[in-house]
Amino acid sequence: MENQSLFNNRVGILATMHQKERVIAPLLEQELGIKVKVPPNFNTDIFGTFTREVKRSGTQIIAARLKAEKALDVTGETLAIASEGSFILDPSLPYIYSNREIVILLDKENDLEIIGEEFSLETNFNYQVVDNLEEAENFARKIGFPEHGIVVRFELSATNDIKIIKGITTAEKLLETVNFALTNSPDGQIHMETDMRALYNPTRMKNINKATHDLVRKVNSHCPNCSAPGFSITKSIKGLPCAICYMPTPLTRAVIYQCKKCGFSQENLFTDGQELADPSQCSYCNP
Repeated sequence: MENQSLFNNRVGILATMHQKERVIAPLLEQELGIKVKVPPNFNTDIFGTFTREVKRSGTQIIAARLKAEKALDVTGETLAIASEGSFILDPSLPYIYSNREIVILLDKENDLEIIGEEFSLETNFNYQVVDNLEEAENFARKIGFPEHGIVVRFELSATNDIKIIKGITTAEKLLETVNFALTNSPDGQIHMETDMRALYNPTRMKNINKATHDLVRKVNSHCPNCSAPGFSITKSIKGLPCAICYMPTPLTRAVIYQCKKCGFSQENLFTDGQELADPSQCSYCNP
């Protein structure tokens, strides 16, 4: 089951409205031979928005899958690609945000679902409540404005409605929006945040590109049993022995690869060539 015969010259529908084709399409076209097309007027906001007007549909993977399936429904094609991002506080680094990007390839013709992933601390995801223009400009500098866009959220005094202004990418627009928001906010405070939509966030776009590279790697990894693409790691096993006392450490000793098509699995030991752990990683030698 060669990848070229599976994907070469097939149309792949990319479910996006935020110009993700800029970093996804060239890779898929060059590496897999897919003719990437973006459907016109395709609204991915119905599956969730970063500015929280629409709650995301289920988990990150479910939301990406729903986008891909919707793209297939509206076009009648059999191959679709979609991506979804999330931003959370890193569990091991307090007050530091991380960005997880996934890119899903859905092939109804061959009953395949393959997911590329990138987990990165390279993100400018941030927000701040401000009550004056100087604070607003300081926040803008901190997140890399104007290359990265800004969202301003505030309450309108006259109607008590929440107003959200997105895609602010010029100093003039920032000044105009912040002054208007501060003047019309009942408590004189406004909420500013980074615009995390891909077309307004080059840092996030780079992570989507890396997730697409991971997708291509997984597509090019074939199952030894049935030759299906997408033979990838599904589990890591900790316990790499310490170089001094040979007790198990928290480092990875082996990984399990599994095929989604036929279920075949395989354990690979010492995937980075390291058979013993540095004693500094051992809780017995270095408690």
